Amino acid sequence: MTRVNLVLLAVLVLCALSLVTSRHQARRLFVELERAQTEQRSYETEYGQLQLEQSTWGMPARIEKIAREQLHMQLPTVARTEIVPMPAPRGEGAR
Repeated sequence: MTRVNLVLLAVLVLCALSLVTSRHQARRLFVELERAQTEQRSYETEYGQLQLEQSTWGMPARIEKIAREQLHMQLPTVARTEIVPMPAPRGEGAR
């Protein structure tokens, strides 16, 4: 009878150790998940800020202002504008 009790005690200790190990692993994985989600939120915030910055830098009014002030560019006058006609697509001129 004592032999059976010792085997059952050993099984109980192994089960308890297994439970503690699995709980510890679950907590460690949960902390890792929380850390990854925090990092994801940080990246999403940074991405939104970068999109806003990109749209600001690419605004046509800003580009035109820089072209006029820093590069001293100006719109061409009517006398300097030349309109080039587009050639007719092939096969349509033979009709």
